[in-house]
Amino acid sequence: MRLIPAVDLKGGRAVRLREGDPLRETAYGDPVEAARRFQEEGATFLHLVDLDRALGTGENREAVRLVAEALSIPFQLAGGIRSLEALREALSLGARRVVVGTVAVTALPLLEAMLSEAGPERLAVALDARGLEVRVAGWQEAAPVSALDLLRTWAALGVRTVLYTDVRRDGTLAGLDLEVVARVREAWPHELLAGGGIAGLGDLLALKRLGVEGAVLGRALYEGRIRLREALEVV
Repeated sequence: MRLIPAVDLKGGRAVRLREGDPLRETAYGDPVEAARRFQEEGATFLHLVDLDRALGTGENREAVRLVAEALSIPFQLAGGIRSLEALREALSLGARRVVVGTVAVTALPLLEAMLSEAGPERLAVALDARGLEVRVAGWQEAAPVSALDLLRTWAALGVRTVLYTDVRRDGTLAGLDLEVVARVREAWPHELLAGGGIAGLGDLLALKRLGVEGAVLGRALYEGRIRLREALEVV
């Protein structure tokens, strides 16, 4: 199972939000230093998120560019990518893969156009949910659609990678809701990444047992609850 450290960008800094709430953030300093550290510890792929863009409060294009220049490993970029122009910009910044969320729920024709533009290997879809209640607009709004129905729709459209994040637990170190992850795993026949509340090696081993292909790690790495080099040896 691939372990994917997350670097969330807000105001040019690496931060973590609790349950996606911009008023409950913890800052962790220079995102370039964080990205380099994860690479040195053995990461083979990173997850970058432009929180300002996702929340409509700005953008972190320069920070993304600096992180991309500092890395020799690939990364995926998420956060506020809601147009073909934004998709092209993300790819031009060096992203190996782009993750879209809101448009994959609210604008399926645009999702189809993005898949046609980038191809399924370079476009992933974020399933952001409180359990199975889908969230959009930087996790701030509920969407009137079933998570499991969405998964079936995305598979039919040609999506091949989904990132499931449990918004209730993200940034909390509360552990995973494995029952919900298992339901998502059962409903999704292709590559599945999962995150939101991962607190220790036990969570990673549980994801591996469920057949999840990748885990996105945030606060647990920044606060030393998981040592990346050691975790890579275990999973």
